[in-house]
Amino acid sequence: MYQTEPPRPPQETMPTMYDLPSELIGESGLPDEFHCMQADLLTETCQPANYSSAEILLASDLNLYYDPRHPLWYKRPDWYMVLGVPTAEQQQELRLSYVIWQEGVAPYLVVELLSPGTEQEDLGQTLREANKPPTKWEVYERTLRVPYYVVYDRYENNLRVFQLNGAGYKSMALTDNQFWLKELDLGLGLWQGTYQQTTGLWLRWYNNAGWIPTLKEQAEQERQRADKLAEYLRAQGIDPDHLT
Repeated sequence: MYQTEPPRPPQETMPTMYDLPSELIGESGLPDEFHCMQADLLTETCQPANYSSAEILLASDLNLYYDPRHPLWYKRPDWYMVLGVPTAEQQQELRLSYVIWQEGVAPYLVVELLSPGTEQEDLGQTLREANKPPTKWEVYERTLRVPYYVVYDRYENNLRVFQLNGAGYKSMALTDNQFWLKELDLGLGLWQGTYQQTTGLWLRWYNNAGWIPTLKEQAEQERQRADKLAEYLRAQGIDPDHLT
C-alpha cells in the first residue's frame, strides 16, 4: 500500500472492531458464574461523582486490542473502566471489542478475578515467551499504563491493588480491604452480603454515603419510602390509595 501525504491516521488505516475477532472458542479463563455475577455487581454500583454514565465504558470480558504494531494481539480483562469515552446510544453502536487505536483512551482501572489457570499471569509472575504476546501485567503496566490494576482472589478472600507509580506498579496499602480513588470520589472494597441470591464476599463500589445500592436495592429503598409515606398519610386520616 502506498503512503499518502500527509499520512492517514490509524483510525482510517488500522483494522476496526468489525475486522477483529471478538471471541475465541476454547480460550482459557472464560467466565464462570462467579465472574459474570461479580462483573454485574461492579457495573451496577460504579457511579463516579464527576462522570455521567454517557461518558464511561464499563466492560466485562470485552476484547481489548492494545498494540497497532500487532493488531491481532488482545487481552480480555474480567472487568474494566474507561473514562471519557461515549457509551452506545443505539444497539447497532454497541462495541464488539475495545480497540485502542480507534478509541484513543486506555482503561483507567482493570479488575482481574483470579482463577487457578490464570493466577500467575494475573500477578505478573510469568515471563513472556519468545515470539509470543506480552503478559497481562506487561500490557497493563507498560503498554497501556493503566493507572489502577485490581486483583481479587475469591478462594483466599485476598484483594490486591496496584497503582502505577513511575515506571511500574506499586502495591497499595489497604484499610479494611478497601481503597479510595480521590479523583473519582469513589472507593472499591470487599463487601460481605447477598447478590443475585448468592451470599459471599464481593468486590463492590462505595462512596461517602456507604455502599452504592444495586438496582434491586434501589427498588427496595423506593418501596420502603413509599410504605412509610402511606403509613404517615393514614395516620393523618388520609387514604393513600385514593389521593386526587
